[in-house]
Amino acid sequence: MEPGHRDRTNQIVNGILVSLESGVPSQSMKPFRVLLPMALSVLFGTTGCLFHTRTAEVKLSTAKLETATQAELIDRLNQEASQVRTLNAAVDIDTSVGGAKRGKVTAFKQIRGYILVRKPDMLRLIGLYPIVHNKAFDIVSDGAEFKLWVSANSKFYIGHNEVIEGSDNPLDTLRPQAIYDSLLLHPVNSEDEIAVLESSSETFVDARTRQRMIRPNYVLDVIRKRGNTWKLARKVVFDRTNLMPHRQIVFDDKGDPITDASYEFYRDYDGVQFPTYIDIKRPQEEYSIRLSMVKLTINQPISDEQFVLQRPPGSILVNLDERQKTIPPKEGPSPAATAPQNSPPPPR
Repeated sequence: MEPGHRDRTNQIVNGILVSLESGVPSQSMKPFRVLLPMALSVLFGTTGCLFHTRTAEVKLSTAKLETATQAELIDRLNQEASQVRTLNAAVDIDTSVGGAKRGKVTAFKQIRGYILVRKPDMLRLIGLYPIVHNKAFDIVSDGAEFKLWVSANSKFYIGHNEVIEGSDNPLDTLRPQAIYDSLLLHPVNSEDEIAVLESSSETFVDARTRQRMIRPNYVLDVIRKRGNTWKLARKVVFDRTNLMPHRQIVFDDKGDPITDASYEFYRDYDGVQFPTYIDIKRPQEEYSIRLSMVKLTINQPISDEQFVLQRPPGSILVNLDERQKTIPPKEGPSPAATAPQNSPPPPR
C-alpha cells in the first residue's frame, strides 16, 4: 500500500473509532448506523492481515430445479403409488449387517435374486448362491405372516412380520415387509392421513467432480391418525431436478426411523418410471440391502401358485413366534431356540 493511502486510511479509521468511543458521531462523518460497516470495509479492504480466504468444502448445486405445490406433490405421490400393481424382477442383492451397536459391519458377497410382488401385500424373494446359482433361500410373505427356507441348514422358518425385540439374531430382525414397503410407495390415505410440505436440502457427492454438493429438495411429511393422536408415519423426499421420489423414511409409533429407502436412476419399464437401484436400510436392526435391477417387468399377471412355498421334506421347522417368548431382556444372554423337528407343518 502507498504511504499516502495508508495515512489517509489510518485517519478514517481513527475518526470512526473516536466516534464509536464517544457515542456521538463526528461532524465530518456519516450517520452513526453506517460507521461500523464502514470501518470493517476499510480494514478488510486495505490489508490482507485480517482475513483468510478458502474454498468452500460444500458447494450449492447449480442444477436446474423444478417447483411444485403441496397438492401437486401429493397428487404425484398418489399417482406413482397407483401405477405399479405387480413386479417381476431379476436383481443383484448386496447385503451388510452391523453398525455402531454391533461395533463392526459385515458385507456379504453379492448374489443374484428374483422378486415377485403383487398388491396389496404379496411378496416372494429367492436368493441364489454365487457362481453355482443354486437356491440359497426362498421367502414368501402375505403381509402378516411369512415363510423362509434356508438351504444351508435345511431349516424352514415361519412367523409373523413383527420384528422380535431384544434379539441379536439376524433372522429375528429381518422381515420381508420392510422390503415390500420399500419397493412400492404408498399413497396418502385421506381417511386417516394428512401430508404437509417442507423445503429441505441434502448433501451428495457429484459423480463427475467427486465434490460434495448441497441440493434443495421437497419433503412430504405424512402424518397418520393413531387412536386419538396424530403421529409421523413417513417422509417422502422428492428430487427437485425431476420431482421423482428420491427417498422414503418410515417411522414407528415412538417417532424413531425404522426403514430408510433411497431410489436412484429411474428408467422406463413397461411405460412406468421405476428406480434401477433401491437401497434399504434398517437403522434399528443395523442391516442394509441394495437391490440392483437386472431385468424388470411391471403389471404382468402373477398367479397365486407363484406365492406358494412348501416345507421341503426332512427340513427342520423353526417357529420364530415361539422364539419371541424365549428372548430375554436386552441385558441378558440370548439362548438358542429352535422348534422341534416333529412340529406340525405350517398352514398353506
